[in-house]
Amino acid sequence: MSASRSRAAGLATLGLISVTTIWGSTFFLIKDLVGRMPVADFLAVRFVIASLSMLLLFHRSLLQLSRREWWQGLALGAVYGIGQLLQTRGLEHTSASISGFATGMYVVFTPLLGTVLLRQRLPSITWLAVLLALGGLSLLALHGLSLGYGVWLTLVSALLYGLHIVGLGLWSRPGSAFALSTVQMLAIATICLLATSPHGPSLPPDRAAWIAVVYMALAAGAGAMLMQTWAQAHLSATRAAIVMTTEPVFAAAFAVIFGGEALTWRMLAGGALVLAAMYLVELAPRRQGDVTAMSAEAIHHEV
Repeated sequence: MSASRSRAAGLATLGLISVTTIWGSTFFLIKDLVGRMPVADFLAVRFVIASLSMLLLFHRSLLQLSRREWWQGLALGAVYGIGQLLQTRGLEHTSASISGFATGMYVVFTPLLGTVLLRQRLPSITWLAVLLALGGLSLLALHGLSLGYGVWLTLVSALLYGLHIVGLGLWSRPGSAFALSTVQMLAIATICLLATSPHGPSLPPDRAAWIAVVYMALAAGAGAMLMQTWAQAHLSATRAAIVMTTEPVFAAAFAVIFGGEALTWRMLAGGALVLAAMYLVELAPRRQGDVTAMSAEAIHHEV
């Protein structure tokens, strides 16, 4: 890996960690909001604000996208939008911390989807990291051998997020990342608006709700999508997914500090395993890491 590519990959990793910090901060906020307004309405308002802000900033870049890139962005946005609806609906039926860790199951689904759909061969160190992350997520989300309705919905959303990560790793380019992000956000907003039919979305009930929605629209919506799309132009899908497992760790931390949830040994032990998985994949031998990056790059050139 050249010095410039290594530096870009390092910046992309830091960017994804910042994204997951922001995402983690939203779980307890969403948990409060969905108790006061319908899920689809909340998401529609959130993503309409995000899409309008991105259109204002990047409308000229959209003209440079090919028809194929438009379809790719719309497909990615549709997958992500449905995932958002399922995840937020699931959060109505489970705690913010458990929802965060169930969402983190995309770290398992991403390499599986990459192997099945793209026939990518992954280094053994990556599979070890996936198993560590799975152990941590299981420790945090499982209570006995049963899963609640909310967790099942969240797991389906995690599968869709894994598909989104694989697709983004396949189609994202550094030069078109902002425009592709905007197309995705337009598709997400459309999916969420359709989910409010036939009555259309209701607005947030008070000032505090508006502040939370705008924060999630601009920081956790538009800003995070821009950063993720740019970062995945420099990282393989599986590496990105493992780095993004810090999201449930941050979700649990925010839920404990600001959401009033109790800190448990399961949170500490499970979070430690998730962080160990990310640490392992980041410090894996570069030769092994390059295999995945090179294979993904080869697919980029073939598409």
